[in-house]
Amino acid sequence: MVSIPSLVLLVALVSLWVILVVAYGYAGKQDKSVTYDGRSLIIGGKRELLFSGSIHYPRSPPEMWAGVLEKAKRGGLNVIQTYLFWNIHEPIQGQFNFQGEYDLVKFIKMIGDQGMYATLRVGPYIEAEWNHGGFPYWLREIPNITFRTDNLPFKKHMKKFTQMIIKMMKDEKLFAPQGGPIILAQIENEYSYIEPAFKEFGTRYVHWAGNMAVGLHTGVPWMMCKQKDAPDPVINTCNGRKCGDTFTGPNEPYKPSIWTENWTAQNRVFGDPPSQRTVEDIAFYVARFFSKNGTLANYYMYYGGTNFGRTASSFVTTRYYDEAPLDEYGLLREPKWGHLRDLHGALKLCQKALFWGNPSVEKLGEQQEAQIYEKPGTDICAAFLSNNNSRTPATVTFRGHQYYLPQHSISIVPDCKTVVYNTKMIVAQHNSRNFEISEKASKGLNWEMLRESIPTAKDVPVKERSPIELISTTKDTTDYLWYTTSIYLDHTELPFRKEIHSVLQVVSLGHLMHAFINGEYVGSGHGSNIDKSFVFQKLITLKVGTNHISLLGATVGLADSGVYLERRLAGVHAVAIKGLNTGTLDLSMNGWGHQVGLDGEKLHVFTHKGSHSVNWTEAQRQGPALTWYKAYFDAPEGNEPVVIDMKTMSKGMVWINGKSIGRYWVSYLSPLEQPSQSKYHIPRAYLKPTENLVVILEEIGGNLNGVRILSANRDTVCSYISENHPPQVRSWGREDSHINIISKNPKPAAYLMCHDSKEIAHVDFASYGNPAGVCGSYDLGNCTAPNSQKIVEKHCLGKSRCYVPFEQAIFDKDARLCPGVSKILAIQIQCGYKK
Repeated sequence: MVSIPSLVLLVALVSLWVILVVAYGYAGKQDKSVTYDGRSLIIGGKRELLFSGSIHYPRSPPEMWAGVLEKAKRGGLNVIQTYLFWNIHEPIQGQFNFQGEYDLVKFIKMIGDQGMYATLRVGPYIEAEWNHGGFPYWLREIPNITFRTDNLPFKKHMKKFTQMIIKMMKDEKLFAPQGGPIILAQIENEYSYIEPAFKEFGTRYVHWAGNMAVGLHTGVPWMMCKQKDAPDPVINTCNGRKCGDTFTGPNEPYKPSIWTENWTAQNRVFGDPPSQRTVEDIAFYVARFFSKNGTLANYYMYYGGTNFGRTASSFVTTRYYDEAPLDEYGLLREPKWGHLRDLHGALKLCQKALFWGNPSVEKLGEQQEAQIYEKPGTDICAAFLSNNNSRTPATVTFRGHQYYLPQHSISIVPDCKTVVYNTKMIVAQHNSRNFEISEKASKGLNWEMLRESIPTAKDVPVKERSPIELISTTKDTTDYLWYTTSIYLDHTELPFRKEIHSVLQVVSLGHLMHAFINGEYVGSGHGSNIDKSFVFQKLITLKVGTNHISLLGATVGLADSGVYLERRLAGVHAVAIKGLNTGTLDLSMNGWGHQVGLDGEKLHVFTHKGSHSVNWTEAQRQGPALTWYKAYFDAPEGNEPVVIDMKTMSKGMVWINGKSIGRYWVSYLSPLEQPSQSKYHIPRAYLKPTENLVVILEEIGGNLNGVRILSANRDTVCSYISENHPPQVRSWGREDSHINIISKNPKPAAYLMCHDSKEIAHVDFASYGNPAGVCGSYDLGNCTAPNSQKIVEKHCLGKSRCYVPFEQAIFDKDARLCPGVSKILAIQIQCGYKK
């Protein structure tokens, strides 16, 4: 028999168990839907500010993905955006590849493992400075196809591929309602640029694409970037550098404002000078966007990576968006990474006000204003104080307090009182990148060479009357197509006078051509990213008898944008010889032979197995055109990124242990008379401890003496702050509606940190006064506290991170240093491994 107290206890325990089961069941089935309204995306019933970054899985090996994603999360991102690359996944119709660096599912799952969301830009047209805009070559050969319009063959194949990808994502449960990280998907890409060319067929296509995507029932919203006529419920979004000012807004009031591409720099093509965009400018427009009802801003790129192999589009460099917050090697580019991290922290402090406050604008001056979000009757209030004057700082009064606003800046005030961040004043540390020669790796570069054979009309039978088009012949399996012909000349046709010479003239549709007469190299010509076509003219020496003309036409990636991609052409178009006694000899209809690719490519001489199938000889340091080189080297010490310096070579491609690290073209100089890129990334994942095979195909001729294996680091770390700088954002926290101090000393200070288990080994520079310059190159100015170096050394040496207060009492106790001069603290330290 059970007693009353025992029965009461039993009932209580059962009730508690029921409550726990119900609660657990609710937690296990909690809402994971993704919806939206005019204010934001709503994920699982919750609004979130979304800070996103583009990272493309095929632009780095899988071994790098975890580290890059972890750094993105530490940088304050909670979303990763990636394109989907049709031509790498279906290079041959019906044959798919999702392995290795193409393992899309693995990449998406790793994003989820980091606790971040994902945006999948399916396209399947993507541009992205990617070969053919992501379209596989075989798509061009579908009968009666026209890309990206209301064309039945194109829509059939586009839909089939899109359906397959969405099914794959569903099968792996990667959409948010299934518990996965994908919260957004994109169909098409910047179609508005070409829509007018197709007229009503373009408009019909946009609506077909949007409705097709929605009909796949992913459970997450779809978007179209730069597409004002995106059909409901597809969200139209903004791309550009200044979407806070230029975006006219969603095409319906119930759609959120999304910034799909905020360009952190500019992609570069061969022949371009360096590309820059300051982090202050990026931060200004991100703050502006969120102050104007923005809900998601994506950095394109957050990590650019490398265009390995032949994946880059026409004339695009191997290095992709190196000026992003994470550079090509995955290293933190400071202050871009840190200043944006602090921006994200400041915006999160404003989240409640941004979502629940009423927006208003208050004029503070002729070019100054406050964007305010405030909930009446509560303490919820956030303000963005803007100085839109690009040249002159200003002091403004807002709600009884004065605020200093540098030129072209926004101060974020999450409680309408306290400035926690200013877009112009960088509290985060700076750094500079260093390249160091690996003596261990470079001393092993004992080069051997292999001449590529130059085919003639004897080797390649004449089958066509005129030169044929290059792209449709090579079918994107190689860059190269040989054109061969021959002419017979007797002595009466050759110039008699010494001052008269024969000239070879070749009209090419692009992109590049190397000319050989009787097996001897005579020169090269090329177009540009703007104008692919060119005319090549060169003095040549001809002989009595049969003369062989061999032209090697080449592409440098296929075009990635514009109307009628499927109709783009390349290669030799017309050939003539000028200066003969009989006048100009037109060879365009002379009869031509063609050979796809190089012998070395077919023999795979860039692999360990293929390299042993041919006979190599000792290399000449100044080698001839169209030559293969090989050597072996040991992996550099440590674990820093590895680089090969190609500054003394010309044009070609590099393979490491059989893997192409991309095209190099250092002889194509920018207007600054410098190559657009001379250093090329070798991922550590490609290397073995010893005996790594490096193979170079040099098309024009170069000097091997300058080829070196380097390691890259960002061990030069700096801080540059003034007395007007706010404390670090992490000095503040939000509790309910209040901004609270969570730091012991919320004052301006220098924060310096070494990464990768390194410590501060040396203080290269320290000055409290009026120093100037940039990290890696500071000057003292005419005012500096003499004890600056010792104070910084005391705070920092031997530590992995240090904090140096910006306090007059520390550097200038008697307040005698340069009266009336606004003070700056500049520090440069060197990180190194503990000895």
